[in-house]
Amino acid sequence: MKSQVRGGTRWKRFAVVMVPSVAATAAIGIGLAQGALAASFSISGQEFKVRATELTGKNFVQYGSYAEGTNLKGEKFAAPVAVSGFKSATITNMCQSVVTPHVPLIGTVSLELKAGTGDRKVEATDIYLDVSDLEADAYFEKIDIGVAAGSLPKKKGDPGIQPGTEGKASPFGFAQRAEDVTLTNVRQKAWATTAGTFRLPDLELKLHRGTKECFQD
Repeated sequence: MKSQVRGGTRWKRFAVVMVPSVAATAAIGIGLAQGALAASFSISGQEFKVRATELTGKNFVQYGSYAEGTNLKGEKFAAPVAVSGFKSATITNMCQSVVTPHVPLIGTVSLELKAGTGDRKVEATDIYLDVSDLEADAYFEKIDIGVAAGSLPKKKGDPGIQPGTEGKASPFGFAQRAEDVTLTNVRQKAWATTAGTFRLPDLELKLHRGTKECFQD
């Protein structure tokens, strides 16, 4: 890891402050083999950024919802999100970053994670992303726009409203779905990611002093 800070006391304090950052990226680091996790958890108070050269997905859905949690000051908050779901997805050259300011005795610290940078791609199944901002070049095949969110699945096993979040999304609200999706030059901000499985070849996780993000606004 780059920019390691030595000293037991400092690392203990740092760990306490970094817990929200690690929670925000927990779905990246852990494979959940028993299918999509019910997303009834409270989100951290930090958005994270994701950059990728390409994302391809099967059985795509998207609908409006909101995420709620507690910010770094301990205050409750809620944020509107566009939930993007895929039955399966592959990601090429993925970078994820989250910045934690005001770490005691250290200052700002950035967590940077990279995977799928070699010949093997990141692979995910039953994945949902709570997205607040997305920039990409998008290509859809067999797309339906204006579907009621409650009728998203075309057949059994297709993604619909994420389990555990049904009360946050109106089943009568606007949604869209497509059989195949390709996103290139992806730049995304998100509050949470949940997946049934997440395989990250060539995983690298680094900590940096100061602000180091996968892309600049």
